[in-house]
Amino acid sequence: MFRSRLALLALLLSPFASISPAEAHGSHGGGGESLEAGEFDFTPIITIEGHGGFDTNLEGDPKHYAIDGMFGGVFEWGLSNGGSFAIEAAIGPALVWGEAEHFYGKVHVDDHDDHQKGHQKGRDNHDDGHEEDHDDHEEDHGGHDDHEEDHGGHKGHGHKGHGHKGHGHGHDTDFKRTDIKGFLQARYAPNDRLSFELAWNPYYVSKDQGEDIQGLKNELGAKVTWALGDGDVNFGLGDGIEDLVNGVYLSVDHRQGWESDGMYVGNYTDPRVGLGFKFGGDEISLMIEAGPRFYVPGSYAGLDPRTDFAGEIELSVPVGDATLFLHWQQVYSWENASGWGEGWQHHVGTGVTFAF
Repeated sequence: MFRSRLALLALLLSPFASISPAEAHGSHGGGGESLEAGEFDFTPIITIEGHGGFDTNLEGDPKHYAIDGMFGGVFEWGLSNGGSFAIEAAIGPALVWGEAEHFYGKVHVDDHDDHQKGHQKGRDNHDDGHEEDHDDHEEDHGGHDDHEEDHGGHKGHGHKGHGHKGHGHGHDTDFKRTDIKGFLQARYAPNDRLSFELAWNPYYVSKDQGEDIQGLKNELGAKVTWALGDGDVNFGLGDGIEDLVNGVYLSVDHRQGWESDGMYVGNYTDPRVGLGFKFGGDEISLMIEAGPRFYVPGSYAGLDPRTDFAGEIELSVPVGDATLFLHWQQVYSWENASGWGEGWQHHVGTGVTFAF
């Protein structure tokens, strides 16, 4: 059962986040007993999470907030040599404020250009009308009040046209709708130090709203994780700083994303170095990892591939059959291009997972 609880850590993050390496470490990651060869275990799970995304490198600092309720379970089979095979699945509602979640790197280049062209055309038409009104004013001094009104409208158009709301992803963080999100993953661990994962993260947008289009978003991922040490680092049991080497792991995660209208957003590959350990009497787990992100945008964006920095910190505390968690993902980009800016993007989430 304890090993199954480790497996359910894969659901601690939202379906658009990477899987927790604590799960990939297997039994030695938490010091629990692995399943015997041929043994089967199933653990029903419920995860409730509140999370937010903050794209501070984009114009207008767009944000999204959501509360997710995920219902599912973990099926796990024990293999020889301490290995295992697991299938994890969950589905549930996502209450959305602001934007919906989206695949990393999505830009609004086309919308921005169309907006700029539309705004310029509006200004040209207004200028032509303004000139005609001015000529009429010269011929008829009685039209002075109308001219002032037209001129005032011109100022208003210039101010409102450049507002970020015109891009459809501004500061409006009112409650929008309820979407549906899912998670399906197969994980094969030939031993307690190596694991391979395939994942599908579907997300259904329930209706057209702003830049969100009704339909099914999709993300596909593949990941390999290799623990360099035995993974059993617990400061509550007398381990010292020198024992942290046992909690070091390497991972490579590749993901591809599609929008709900079928548009290919792009793909990224995250090679990372991570460190996981426990403290506080085997109660509190901390995971830290970081590395480059090799991002290839879809052709729609008109941008070149680039290399960003990506990292994550995750804290979890077991309380009976529940696990409280907090995670913070951050990405930094040095690129400054149309629709994409230099700076940070953050995703922060917290919640609780119940195992039955």
